[in-house]
Amino acid sequence: MLKSKKNIIIIVITLVALVVINIISSYVYQRVDLTQDKRYTLSNEALKTVESVDSPLIIDVFLEGEFPSEFRRLRDETQQLLEEFSVSNSHVKFQFINPLADEKTRDQNIQQLAQRGLQPFQVNIKENGKTSQEVIIPWALASYNEQTVIVPLIKNKIGATDQELVNGSIQNLEYIFAEAFKKLVTPKQKKIAVLRGNGQLKDVYVADFLKKMSEHYFLAPFTLDSVSSNPEKTLKDIENYDLIISAKPSERFSEEEKYVLDQYTMNGGKSLWLTESIIMDRDSLLNESGRGVAIMKDLNLNDFFFKYGVRVNPVIVNDLYSAPITLAIGEGSNSQFQPLQWPYSPLAASNPNHPITTNLDPVKFDFASQIDTLKNGVDKTILLRSSKLSKLQGVPREISLEVVTQEPNPEEYNQPNQTLAVLLEGQFTSVYDKRVKPFKIQDDKTTSKDTKMIVIADGDVIKNEVIRGQPQELGFEFLTKRKFGNKEFLENAVNYLLNDDGLINIRTKEVKLAFLDPEKIEEQKSKWQIINIVLPLVILGVFGFLFNFFRRKKYSK
Repeated sequence: MLKSKKNIIIIVITLVALVVINIISSYVYQRVDLTQDKRYTLSNEALKTVESVDSPLIIDVFLEGEFPSEFRRLRDETQQLLEEFSVSNSHVKFQFINPLADEKTRDQNIQQLAQRGLQPFQVNIKENGKTSQEVIIPWALASYNEQTVIVPLIKNKIGATDQELVNGSIQNLEYIFAEAFKKLVTPKQKKIAVLRGNGQLKDVYVADFLKKMSEHYFLAPFTLDSVSSNPEKTLKDIENYDLIISAKPSERFSEEEKYVLDQYTMNGGKSLWLTESIIMDRDSLLNESGRGVAIMKDLNLNDFFFKYGVRVNPVIVNDLYSAPITLAIGEGSNSQFQPLQWPYSPLAASNPNHPITTNLDPVKFDFASQIDTLKNGVDKTILLRSSKLSKLQGVPREISLEVVTQEPNPEEYNQPNQTLAVLLEGQFTSVYDKRVKPFKIQDDKTTSKDTKMIVIADGDVIKNEVIRGQPQELGFEFLTKRKFGNKEFLENAVNYLLNDDGLINIRTKEVKLAFLDPEKIEEQKSKWQIINIVLPLVILGVFGFLFNFFRRKKYSK
């Protein structure tokens, strides 16, 4: 009787404890990220993008259905990430939709999504030694207060395996959703002036990058022509902008224009310079002779950059680690486009220790100059360099397409790691300090506020291809179908210059994923099927036999 009462008391206590635990858990909710790389812990920068959301933010994810394990991994990681956003703000809602589930409406859905920019993606499925193709829709739509933005779930990379593609995409997930939420929630504030009037690239050649920047910032063209008539007004007008971009100027800057730009910097203005000290373009070679002459280009900016701590030298960087040039080989109807080694298009290696260039694909240059850094009080960070197999060539110099037919001598490439892009930070000294000023202004400054500047020794870094009058994606080569890191590099550079580096920091987060080896799976499939299916049955049979044997032996006595 006493034992029975004790059992009842234990049961009652257990039930009461369970009820109490459930009540507490309904008020206290905690998620614990046990992964080594903390991939499910959102960064503070990502959380800030949704903290002000006060009405439903709806995310429709179309990555749903039956597809290979790698892409199922991407789907699951996407769901996990969105759950974290939803936990941080209950207004964030998401759902997974399979637009390909119904065979009757499948083609119509694909067409409608493609018209909105959500292009289908084909994946190869290898099974039993056979390869087949399946269509997936690796996109999402995020909507908030009657605005909608497209979210690409796959970070495409030409030549990458499915595992590399998915790994890079998962690495990029937090960034692309945080960027999308920022577009929807945060109003534009900062303004960028795109300099015109000194032979900069035409709009069609910088269209893709400016379109990307316009999603976050106000953009406007700005010419320095009015300097000659009203320099003070020009300076006042340009100071309304937080950043200026000069994309491949080809005409000299006057002293008056330089003084305006100098005083803009002294007042804390940020600037991005894509400039070079030579005249040479790839298009110049596409003539009957296949030759062109590279000559020095004097933009009257040498003293300008020299005072700030850099020198853009009139030399060409020749690099064996480079992007190919595509030429038509053969004659008439038998000619074929073929990519060939082209040492004048260096693929710059990035600085892994700076947020602008962390986790960045190689950045493509064309006839790049080289930068020297000089000692002064400004902090300098080298962002991009040529490879170990590079050399410098002086100008004037004849450049010929015959280079592609010649076998390079690696011993000549003994000038490694030439600087191609530099970040300058700190307090700058005026170019016109202790010099005669081109014109007088009331509040001339000789020392700047803390500010930033990036100098890139090639204007083509920002130049997108134009096909049939239409600008293409920056960093994407139409003929070779290769994609480079130009767009991400420049986007990161602008964000950093404008102190809008929260999103950049998200890019630096590394996610380490473990994938199964498909070749080993194919080779050892039968072995592991036997181990996982047949072996447990054998063990169970042996256990049953022994159990019955000893049971009979025990009770037969």
